[in-house]
Amino acid sequence: MKILMVCLGNICRSPLAHGIMEFMVKENGLDWEIDSAGTGDWHVGHAPDKRSVQVAKDRGIDISGQRAQLFDPAFFSSYDRILVMDRQNYNDVVSMAGSQEEKEKVTLFLDNDIVPDPYYDSNMFIPVFELIESRCKQLIKDWA
Repeated sequence: MKILMVCLGNICRSPLAHGIMEFMVKENGLDWEIDSAGTGDWHVGHAPDKRSVQVAKDRGIDISGQRAQLFDPAFFSSYDRILVMDRQNYNDVVSMAGSQEEKEKVTLFLDNDIVPDPYYDSNMFIPVFELIESRCKQLIKDWA
């Protein structure tokens, strides 16, 4: 299975989801491919936000090698599931879908809720990490 995590700039939430899920997939011996992207292009080519890197590192996960990329409509054919962090990202990604089948690949990462963007509040990085970690555990349990 190929899974793409998507947030706005691909430097805070989606790199954490990418790194956490990738780590758990390896721990569980699953043959899944995980990646991430953003709907905005401000940070393309940049490493994740240093606060995301640090909160992950503190928990044994290295996301420092990731680089932000812009969501491309070609990703619909490359990924089985596209998990977005909030409703605006959902709307932005779905608007690029060329078919109903492509639209059906896109879901909110948290079913009916959003992952808060910690970019403007450094105190949110740990709670966001924990929220993403909990959801990744559940997704592996549901999909493995």
